Amino acid sequence: MNNGRLLSLGTGRLRTVAAILISEVNQVIPVSRMIDLAWDADPPARARGVVHNHVHRLRQLLAGQAEIVTRGQGYVLIADPWAVDANRFQNLVSGAREAEPRTAVAKLRQALGLWRGEVLADVPGDRVRRTLGVGLTQARVAALQELGERLLLLGRYGELITELTAWLAEHPLHEELTALLMRALQASGRQAEALDHFHRTRRHLKDQLGIDPGPALSETYLAVLGGKPALAPYFPDRPSAGPRPAVPYAPDRPPAPLPSVAQLPPRIADFCGRAREIAALDQHLDRVPRPDCVVLAGGGGAGKTTLAVHWAHRLKDEFPGGQLFVDLRGFERPPMRPGTVLGMFLQALGVPDAQIPDPVTERSALYRSLLAGRRMLVVLDNAGTAEQVRPLLPATPGALAVVTSRRRLSGLMIRDGAALVTVGPLPANEALELLGTALGRQRIAAEGAAARELVERCDRLPLALRIAAARLMAHAGWSLADWTKKLADEGHRLCELSAADPDLSMEAGLYLSYRALSSGAARLFRLLGLVPGPDVEVHAAAALAGRDLERTRRHLAELCEAHLFEEQAGGHFARTELVRIYAAKLVASEETPADRELARQRLFAHAAWARPWPG
Repeated sequence: MNNGRLLSLGTGRLRTVAAILISEVNQVIPVSRMIDLAWDADPPARARGVVHNHVHRLRQLLAGQAEIVTRGQGYVLIADPWAVDANRFQNLVSGAREAEPRTAVAKLRQALGLWRGEVLADVPGDRVRRTLGVGLTQARVAALQELGERLLLLGRYGELITELTAWLAEHPLHEELTALLMRALQASGRQAEALDHFHRTRRHLKDQLGIDPGPALSETYLAVLGGKPALAPYFPDRPSAGPRPAVPYAPDRPPAPLPSVAQLPPRIADFCGRAREIAALDQHLDRVPRPDCVVLAGGGGAGKTTLAVHWAHRLKDEFPGGQLFVDLRGFERPPMRPGTVLGMFLQALGVPDAQIPDPVTERSALYRSLLAGRRMLVVLDNAGTAEQVRPLLPATPGALAVVTSRRRLSGLMIRDGAALVTVGPLPANEALELLGTALGRQRIAAEGAAARELVERCDRLPLALRIAAARLMAHAGWSLADWTKKLADEGHRLCELSAADPDLSMEAGLYLSYRALSSGAARLFRLLGLVPGPDVEVHAAAALAGRDLERTRRHLAELCEAHLFEEQAGGHFARTELVRIYAAKLVASEETPADRELARQRLFAHAAWARPWPG
């Protein structure tokens, strides 16, 4: 609206650009951010020009009322901030917190009256609505809760019951508002209706999210069931929520806010490559409804953690609720237990030690209640099993878990609807780019043939490439050809691809994957070290192991799940050079000469039987 006159912005991206500028009035917004928000998928090559044209059009429409100024690489809308409904809404809500109950009710009703439907409902583009609108939607619910507390304090139960019943008919999963309605119904002498609303909400949560009500709503239910006055429940995810009050909730004394949570480790400054995997992650994030969990699965040394941390930093602005991170040590002994991790997360989210329950199920329920309604990113690194991960997954839309693992964790995909992004060896061009970033692009260009051979000797794995680059930087006189010759010796290649830190070793990484195999799959993996080629056919593998075909298929599937092999068409299974070299080392050290000879004889007999007759 311009000076009382409605402006027609159509239904296209002009409306989106206007929403972006208005949402951050008097602040510089880079053109790159406007492009990122305005296009859900990859923006067209002419996106910058489109934004410029839309800004020019808006300048004409707002002439005399507001000004759009170019600042550096962005634009700023200069206008009275109180002309924006969102700012007026937040100002009224802030004023209500300091006012006496009747004045507060008036201010809150005025603030909520500014809403005319869902935020940015007429603005095209999921990303812009998701990014700009989520905070306002949460603030609207918080204002409604604040209004409810004041109406309860004034004894105006009927008004509150009418408003909450209408709201919950459209948003039946709000545990906070359900608890508020139950308290109003109880205060009105309608205990049976209060209990009915609890059971209805419990069914919705179970059917739509597969979870039970959180501890706070459950406490309200028990109080109503026992005929006791239901105090304001402790909902730590509410704005301004803090320690559970020991007396009935007094809205004039708002509790302290939750602590900010930003646990992501630093990202690698020279990260490069992984364009395919990043595009796949972005695609899952933009999908509606999006998955609550994405699994990054790949073998040791593939750079899963580096990728997860890089992508999490890149997208952390889309998760204003914060970021949680933990190394689950899923392939170490002992691994992190879910109960221990939940205790750490609950402490980070502001729950005092004395209020953290002991059973894992109760810790998980409290954790999910804290995450409800908050856009949080949870990075669960180095997971061993789906069972280790499942209690740590968020259960409400808006929160996202990114899990890294050496296994595919198929159970999370089948049972929990997780998405899968496989992290394998780098494409050759990205492997060369990583090497060039560490050693200098001129050096790579000068020794192109040796560089290409080196990345293949490292299986194009980021960890192996970084180890090789570090060794070369430590020996300034070595050429890439010198280092490639050292790696040509298969008997010493794994030893050369190691650093002083025992965790930074290709062999150590392969050992962790091997150690987690069942005894049958581990034996087959060792015996396949007798096969010189890059792949093996399933019948040949069965002959080599002296096992039936069905059992061999199960063991090969386990090796594929652990990313030690990859299934190909026609019953063939492929592996990388480093995996083959490691298997050859194991079969030489862990199988007796007699067992090795028997396995070879079985393989040769199978080959002779399978060879076609001449003519």
